[in-house]
Amino acid sequence: MGSYVNKHLISNENVVFETKLHWVIFFSLKSVFTLTIYAWLERWLSEYVITNRRIIIKTGFIARNTFEMNLSKIESVNVEQSIMGRILNYGSITIIGSGGTRETFHNIAHPLEFRKSFQELC
Repeated sequence: MGSYVNKHLISNENVVFETKLHWVIFFSLKSVFTLTIYAWLERWLSEYVITNRRIIIKTGFIARNTFEMNLSKIESVNVEQSIMGRILNYGSITIIGSGGTRETFHNIAHPLEFRKSFQELC
C-alpha cells in the first residue's frame, strides 16, 4: 500500500483493493523519450485504492492530484477496455458520483477487479 493512503486512512478504515498503472505505459511516447524514467515514476507514484469507506486515487509527486469519494456518493464505476486491454488486463475506469461528477483514469491494471471490489462493498 502506498504512503499517501497509509497517512490518510481514517479510523476503522481498511484497504479492500489496490491496483496501479499497467506496465503498458512503458510503451508510450513520453516513456520512450525519457528512457522509461517518466513511466517508472508515474507508475511508482500513483495509487488506486478502494477502502471499506471510500475510493482514493492519487497521482503525481510535485504536482499531486488526488481524488477521494465516499462509497455512498458513487453511483457507478464504468470500465472501458480495448481488445488489447482485454488481452493484457488493463483499461480505463470512470467513476460517476452523485451530482454528476465524472472522473476518468486511464491504463489501470485489473480494472474489472477494481469495479467488482467496489460493487461488493455497496
